Formats: sequence, C-alpha cells, structure tokens
Amino acid sequence: MLENDEIGIKGFIVVTTNYVPGNKIVKVIGPTFGIIVRSRGIGGNIVAGLRGLVGGEINEYTVMLTEAREHAIQRMIENAKKEGANAILDMRFDSADIGQVMTEVVAYGTGVVIEEDQSKADAVSLR
Repeated sequence: MLENDEIGIKGFIVVTTNYVPGNKIVKVIGPTFGIIVRSRGIGGNIVAGLRGLVGGEINEYTVMLTEAREHAIQRMIENAKKEGANAILDMRFDSADIGQVMTEVVAYGTGVVIEEDQSKADAVSLR
C-alpha cells in the first residue's frame, strides 16, 4: 500500500465534503479526475476464482482495488495541481468492469483554490 507522501497527498487537501472548515474557496478550478485500469494476471484470476468457490474475502482483488484507488487519487491530484488547484472538494470514486478481466477506477472531485478564512480560524481555535 502506498503512503500519503508517496502518492502526493501530503500538503494537498482532498475531502469528500463540499468545504474545508476554517477555509474559504477563492477560486473554483472545476472538475478533476484520475483514472486507472487494472487487471489481475491469469494466475491471479485463477487463484481468486478458486478462493471464490469457498467464499469469503478475495484478498488478491482487495489489494488490487485498494492500490488502484490510491493511484487514481494520485492522478487526480496531479491533474488538479496542473490546473492550479490546492485542494479537491467532494471527492468520490467510481468503478466499472471492462470485459471480464479489467477494472476501471476513477477518482473525481472539484479542484479549487482555498485559503484560510481568518474570521473562521479565530472561531475554530476558540473551541
């Protein structure tokens, strides 16, 4: 699994909400996304298929999809930075199967430029 600093999240705000407490949006950059398509090799599909026969979690696919989400986030951040954003709001994931062996994972959100809202920062620090 990748660490936050390895995928470029460190110092970049990504939230699933439509605001960041204590900050104000000064510019909306617009939609941003990161996409990755992954496939397990034939060996991985065979092992996963055998595990599927007995039930339970199929760890090979869990690891693959977790890594795919992390890479999709990384690409989304890279795209947002290129457009001048310093944060992404309302981040979501979507995924779809392509054929029977590939999975597409998309991370998307709204790229924005935010800055600390001094009037709210004082109120937040009092709590």
